Amino acid sequence: MYESYFGMKLNPFKKDIDIKNTYEFNDFKEVQNRLKYLLNNKGIGLITGTSGKGKTYGVKYFVKNLNPNLYKIVYLSLSTVTVLEFYRSFCIGLGIEPPYKKIDMFNQIQERLKTLVKDRRITPIIICDEAQYLKTGILNDLKMLLNFDMDSKDYAVLILVGQPMLNDVLSRNVHEALHQRIIVNYMYMGIEFEEVKKYIIDRCNLAEISSEIFDENAIKALASNCNGSTRYLNNLIDKSLMICCNQKNQTVTNEIVMLAANDLSLV
Repeated sequence: MYESYFGMKLNPFKKDIDIKNTYEFNDFKEVQNRLKYLLNNKGIGLITGTSGKGKTYGVKYFVKNLNPNLYKIVYLSLSTVTVLEFYRSFCIGLGIEPPYKKIDMFNQIQERLKTLVKDRRITPIIICDEAQYLKTGILNDLKMLLNFDMDSKDYAVLILVGQPMLNDVLSRNVHEALHQRIIVNYMYMGIEFEEVKKYIIDRCNLAEISSEIFDENAIKALASNCNGSTRYLNNLIDKSLMICCNQKNQTVTNEIVMLAANDLSLV
């Protein structure tokens, strides 16, 4: 609706924005560098942050740009499952028809991972999203599933993505062996205050409109209210532009941003 009102060539604040138009926040750049290190050294990476700060997107962006002939991505997003359900999901992700018994699934998963690496020269990358909900039994088995040749080889990369509480979960004594295998650990800090203005200018340039449709006080209000969340910032901008359009205004003001924030708090 407001896209035509403001003369936008595209809407740069929607979550379905083309990956090539990704804006590289500081957190985003830090995660890309750490994942490159993890890829070169193999082992376990831990990426945490509160909701909406872009941790899952950062990981997905990284693997999406990998050569599919060299890497096998297994994305496991359902973490509130039993151990057996997790094994079945893992098998399916690797293209294995899940057998009935856990021991058979364990052996077939390990065999498939070794085959990918040794015979096909493909590095498996396993991503567990919302990993703070993984049961203790699953975390214990992940340690054993990635134990090859008497723990002398790292054939796969495991990326655990979750809320900050995941750090507390993994710091427990029962997970000490798994915790010791973590070679990359990054927590998203969120959008910095000064990044918001740069982001808005960049997005407006992408849409081929003037960033002056946001006055200075509006930008400060957006930065103050988003709490470091890229998701909430985009929602807040989207709602602000909608209100501005409905009011037939040409400029997003502080008052409009506060109206938008109030509307979102009621959703």
